[in-house]
Amino acid sequence: MIERAGRSLTARLTLLFAGVSTTVLLLLGVLVGVLVERHFVEMDLVLLQGKLELVRHAFARSRSPRAGDDLGQLLEAALVGHHDLAVEVRSSDRTLLHASRDAAIPERLWAPGGEGDEPLAWQAADGRRYRGISRTLSSAPGGDTGALVAVAIDLSHHEHFMRSFRQALWSVVALAALLSGVLGWLVARRGLAPLRDICSVAAGITATRLDQRLTAAAIPPELAEVVQTLNDMLARLEESFRRLANFSSDLAHELRTPVSNLLTQTQVTLARERSADEYREVLVSNAEELERLTRTIADMLFLARADNDLLVPHRETIELADEVGSLCEFYEALAADSGLHLEASGSAIVCGDRLMLRRAISNLLSNAVRHAARGGRVTVHVAGSATGAAVVRVANEGETIAVEHLPRLFDRFWRVDGSRQHGGEGAGLGLAIARSIARAHQGDIAVTSGSGLTVFELRLPAGSATGEAVMKASPPGEHAEAGERRGMAALR
Repeated sequence: MIERAGRSLTARLTLLFAGVSTTVLLLLGVLVGVLVERHFVEMDLVLLQGKLELVRHAFARSRSPRAGDDLGQLLEAALVGHHDLAVEVRSSDRTLLHASRDAAIPERLWAPGGEGDEPLAWQAADGRRYRGISRTLSSAPGGDTGALVAVAIDLSHHEHFMRSFRQALWSVVALAALLSGVLGWLVARRGLAPLRDICSVAAGITATRLDQRLTAAAIPPELAEVVQTLNDMLARLEESFRRLANFSSDLAHELRTPVSNLLTQTQVTLARERSADEYREVLVSNAEELERLTRTIADMLFLARADNDLLVPHRETIELADEVGSLCEFYEALAADSGLHLEASGSAIVCGDRLMLRRAISNLLSNAVRHAARGGRVTVHVAGSATGAAVVRVANEGETIAVEHLPRLFDRFWRVDGSRQHGGEGAGLGLAIARSIARAHQGDIAVTSGSGLTVFELRLPAGSATGEAVMKASPPGEHAEAGERRGMAALR
């Protein structure tokens, strides 16, 4: 059972979509607010410049620059209807000539450098905010009596509009963010629908329904690779289950025969009183069956370790010609009984486990002797290849193996003639063990058969002629003890 941790993919996509949408809307709202504020500044500047021109004309029409009453009347007439405007007129020595009753012009607007294209904003004592500009005027066109005029506008109306605008804007942003979250959830749910379909189909796949596959017809291209990977995994699982089922069946069959023989022979023996010699004969027969069971179980443990990559060869430099010659001497007597002629030739050096490689070659040689035609020839040739590998070729003259059987010769318990009984032929694990040993040494085994000649090729990486060895660290005596145990099985 998988423990759920964190948010679901739908929730993550929803939050991501809502977060991105909200961020974009917030940035857009800030940008709109800045642009609106800037637009108001530009509008105020145009308005102030226009009113400044009216003041300039009014000031030019006045009879005297210090005729305050005439100037005030002209200014009030020029600015009639603009209650949000404030005007102050000062002489060149900063004497106040006229000021509207709402005027709150700060002194910094009169300071040198106060004139410019950008208006100045400030807050009056009553809390109101103003924006204004100042200019230098003359008493009349071409006159030489100067005056300072400042025009300001009350920003209360603008601020009220901006408050309402911001409130509406952020309300829309909040609503849009909520709507984005809901829409994001719907989109994520709909977009992840193919994943739910995959889960529903995968949930129906069991050990008895491993032949089912996920269909990629309605799957988006982004998930096609996932579906293909899952289908490949299901294919591997189906093949593994099939092999496991066949292996279990074959193993039960292989173990049932000797156990049945032991049980039957024991029951028959116990059916009546027998002599000591008869009991001894039965025990000897039972011992043979038990030895056969022991070999089968040991071979199965060896193959189980090989399947789980637990075979770690003890590596040393090996001259294959010496090992092949020794094995040929061992099988010479068995070959002579069948009228066979054994030949060994060639030489090659490899780096590997001596006893394991001896067992692999022994299994190949035993298989060749057992299936060679009477009076035929069994040859073992050792040589190097163009790829730098050492090759051991074991060939025997005999019945040609059909092409359809060749790929399965290295399967466990496989026999070309399925009806053939055990006899002295072993459990059918010799070739499987030989292939496991070859692969543990980064090599492999291949077989060809034709025109009455069957050839097994054991390929191994070539070793160094200097005799350097890569040793596996182990306690003293471990290799010796393991070598004795494996030596007993190497010639079986």
